Amino acid sequence: MNEALRDAYNKTFDCVQCGYCLPACPTYETMERETHSPRGRINLVKMVAQGKATVEDLQEPIEKCLGCMACMTVCPTNVQYDQILESAKSVIESEQTPSTLQQKAEGFLFESFFPSSRWMNFLGNATWLYQKSGLRKVAHQFGLTQRAPLHIGKMEAILPEMPSPKQRQERVTRYMRQRPAKAKVAFFKGCIMDSVFFEANQNAVELLLRSGAEVAFPDQQTCCGALHAHSGKVDVSLELAKRNIEVFEEEGFDYIVNTAGGCGARLVEYRHLFDKDSPWYDRAVRFSEKVYDIAALLVELDGLTFTKPLQKTITYQPSCHLRNVQKVVDQPLELIRKIPGIRLKELKRPDFCCGSAGIYNMVHHKESMEILDVKMKDVCDAEPEEIVTSNPGCQLQMKLGIQREGRGDRMESVHLVDLLIEADPQSK
Repeated sequence: MNEALRDAYNKTFDCVQCGYCLPACPTYETMERETHSPRGRINLVKMVAQGKATVEDLQEPIEKCLGCMACMTVCPTNVQYDQILESAKSVIESEQTPSTLQQKAEGFLFESFFPSSRWMNFLGNATWLYQKSGLRKVAHQFGLTQRAPLHIGKMEAILPEMPSPKQRQERVTRYMRQRPAKAKVAFFKGCIMDSVFFEANQNAVELLLRSGAEVAFPDQQTCCGALHAHSGKVDVSLELAKRNIEVFEEEGFDYIVNTAGGCGARLVEYRHLFDKDSPWYDRAVRFSEKVYDIAALLVELDGLTFTKPLQKTITYQPSCHLRNVQKVVDQPLELIRKIPGIRLKELKRPDFCCGSAGIYNMVHHKESMEILDVKMKDVCDAEPEEIVTSNPGCQLQMKLGIQREGRGDRMESVHLVDLLIEADPQSK
């Protein structure tokens, strides 16, 4: 039994198979199969470790898990499902024999592309050129986007407008204050978040400045490692964690803030990546204790008053990783309620996943859309003009949902920071 499987097996005994997780699990609700529930997956891990099932039997149920961690919020015995899941993915990854071409492609994506600010800027700039040059129109005219793999065509259609390369180049990496700052904040910009949602990150910086903080973008920061861990590439994810810990230690920041629920969840989990006797453990704990979602930090700083009434009806779709892992639940709603004129209609099932889950909606598109349809029924019952989100994947998934429901003319999806900026926040 390899180490990852042994680690997962030891944790399975905390599960008493009570079934409290079943109503909370989106894949169990939509797929209606015990193997696609948390307790079913845990039992499969145990059976593989005992030689009663194969890794091949485990693979499909584990890959179809969203990793939303809703099960952990209702578990009466505090099963460490997140760690079981990650170990199981590592076991599956170690048993696979990918082709040389696949190895090269994955090596580039996970070791060079996502961790690189240069490549992320290139992606954003290339998308801007595609949108502005007429290439997008030609691609749509000849149906080229519909032939792209992994449903990229559907995702391309809902991307926001990209900033120009000049706007990216002109971004300041350190924002100081003439008056003493309330806090010294390091901004974790993320990979896709900064590449595709550059403006949202800039709006977050502006909110922090108006709240009384000074903000810096540490130069050598890299990918959080979430996508790597979700793909079973635990060793690469671990190295990325070490790099980020080193970079953010350098200046003694008070907070490390982010605008992506998924990234933030990975950052707060760094403490779980190292054994307690590792020299990295205490460093990871100190790092994780400083990680804050933008909403949580804005509430803690309490430095804003919103001056522009927004006469619109909205609903809030919380990121699963923000709610279930980072435990940020009330702060986004607290900020929304401070905006004059806002009519907030809460979802009946806000804790039900939207089906985005990193790149789940691309690699398991059919299953993702079935989960999204459940979410959109709840959203449509609320009849909002805007769906406010706290994670880039959720924002794009909600755009897909709006498109699927044929409501693009009267509903849109926005990030929380963009809504807050629209309300013209001023320093108290």
